[in-house]
Amino acid sequence: MKSAVVAIVGRTNAGKSTLVNNLVGEKISIVSPVEQTTRNMVRGIVADPRGQLVLLDTPGLHKAVGNLGRLLNRIARRTSAGADILCVVFDASCAPQMEDAGWMARVASEKPQKVLFVLNKSDRKPFFESMYKDAWNEALSNADSGDGNAEGAPDPVWTTAASNMPGGADSVAAALFDMAEEGEPLFPEDIVTDYPRRFAIADSIREKFLARLHGEVPHELGIVVGKIDENGGEWKVSADVLVNRPSQKPIVVGRGAENVKYARKCAERELSSVFGVKIRLELWVKVEPLWMRNDRLLSAMGYLDAE
Repeated sequence: MKSAVVAIVGRTNAGKSTLVNNLVGEKISIVSPVEQTTRNMVRGIVADPRGQLVLLDTPGLHKAVGNLGRLLNRIARRTSAGADILCVVFDASCAPQMEDAGWMARVASEKPQKVLFVLNKSDRKPFFESMYKDAWNEALSNADSGDGNAEGAPDPVWTTAASNMPGGADSVAAALFDMAEEGEPLFPEDIVTDYPRRFAIADSIREKFLARLHGEVPHELGIVVGKIDENGGEWKVSADVLVNRPSQKPIVVGRGAENVKYARKCAERELSSVFGVKIRLELWVKVEPLWMRNDRLLSAMGYLDAE
């Protein structure tokens, strides 16, 4: 029996959350085409005859803008330091970006013992596999010639994945179990995540709004789940939907409150399935200027605790 804690890292929108959901076999992490979707570290647990993998799905590393952006980058970097295996996910359907080179430089200089490089989105064309391997060689060369010193840097295992396809993560699971050490499971076999339900509810609500809003309010939308009333087989959940400016509120609400109705209906359906009880959501769109700098609100969303 093998076990390992795996940090899933990479630049934003590389497909990390989709990969985690595929590996676990259930949706535990928010998935959206909008960048910077995952904001909390989510633990997904893969139970398998080969053993157990504890997956830490981190915020995507990106060019930080504002306090929240810098906080998310710190969470991603610190999570990677404490894992048994560092799994770096690249969107290989496009050429390497600055953030991809940054992760490679970090691996070359900090020398984690076990590293898996996943070239994701292999179902798309063109596929830039050779460019990523060239970028890795360049990172090694730069570390050798600078202060980083690449001597002793790991020889990463490379694999490809199509994380949005059934079975598209099988090669990743095989590689991770090959790299894992013999050990006892870290969690009971019958759970897939220890992610707090309050954050899971907030993630589902936020995902549904992002599906409607696209780029209109990209990163200035926050969800704070307040009271959860449990009454037998029904939960009543109240949540605040935060925006930064008054002009954003009508965009989020939508004509005739159509966006709120859509998000509520879709999130209620999804969450009822996840938790096995009927979910009733009350959503209140509120203007909270500079909420991304408010420690009280950031703590309520789980960001400061994750730091």
